[in-house]
Amino acid sequence: MSLSRDELEARLHYPLGAALPETGRALVVAPGVKWVRMALPFALDHINLWLLRDTLDDREGWTVVDCCITRDEAKAQWEQLFANELEGLPVLRVVVTHMHPDHIGLAHWLCERWSTAEHECRLWISATDYVMARLGSQSSNGFGGEGAAVFFASHGLNDPDAVAKIRARANYYPNLVPAVPPRSRRLLDGMALRIGGHSWRCISGYGHAPEHIALWCEALGVLISGDMILPRISTNVSVYDQEPEADSLTLFLDSIDKFRPLPADTLVLPSHGKPFTGLHERIDQLYDHHRDRLAEVMATCREKPSSANDVLPVLFPRALDLHQTTFAMGETVAHLNRLWHGGQLVRERGADGVWRFSAA
Repeated sequence: MSLSRDELEARLHYPLGAALPETGRALVVAPGVKWVRMALPFALDHINLWLLRDTLDDREGWTVVDCCITRDEAKAQWEQLFANELEGLPVLRVVVTHMHPDHIGLAHWLCERWSTAEHECRLWISATDYVMARLGSQSSNGFGGEGAAVFFASHGLNDPDAVAKIRARANYYPNLVPAVPPRSRRLLDGMALRIGGHSWRCISGYGHAPEHIALWCEALGVLISGDMILPRISTNVSVYDQEPEADSLTLFLDSIDKFRPLPADTLVLPSHGKPFTGLHERIDQLYDHHRDRLAEVMATCREKPSSANDVLPVLFPRALDLHQTTFAMGETVAHLNRLWHGGQLVRERGADGVWRFSAA
């Protein structure tokens, strides 16, 4: 019998207990590392951001990791943080783990806010996510619009009202990420960043974003995991219309295996939830979670040929709004595609244009 979310979470340890940063303030989680928490207007109602004490080009200051979406409330909170937490020093650079709006939305504003004639505050990000963010700020980029509506309809979400609403979401990404800095520094897997006198190694991850970058500091025993390892919820792993045959779930599971060599007592700083230890336990939990979901998908497709829309309520039995439904559809397709690529399922497109999967 599967354990509940609370039972799984009890196997992790939260060194700071129930403590959370106050609005406009930060909590120190390691030497030179501060935790910031900002509200989001979604079901996932917050994001964690990080301030790292730094020296760059002989300048003293701070590196910011992730930004929040573009909204006035977030800008106001950043201004409070500048006054309360930077110790009179500037932001020297902005590191973004990946291109999703809650992570990169205010990167352009932060870089402009802290650039001077003597020093440009630069965005540091993987090249893949930089390009996808630039494209997304000018188009729908998989989160809505005509391409997304056609893609979801091909997987059975063809209710006219839902299709119309998805088609109308063409500006979803640009509204949250209206601009991206025109220049960046490229982050690569294995690259070592010198931040605050310590080496932080880049660890690439796939399946959640095009080329997610986590940061590991051996000297501090700290992993900034971004969205790749979260303590309470499972990372969204989706297939989008730009790459409809993607095997995103396999990419994700292979990626989290890259964190297994890190020490058992690693302090994980996730983008959502609280800092925790128990990295290896959490990786095992995520594997178990997806193993169970894949078994449910197989059982459904053995009964009859099923579309992603048919399988969705099996994986997500709770009521979902449209925003949540699009993420759930993407994740359902990811599970179907893993089994299809693995040869356990076959798929056939019906006369109605819908893909249905059945046991091989």
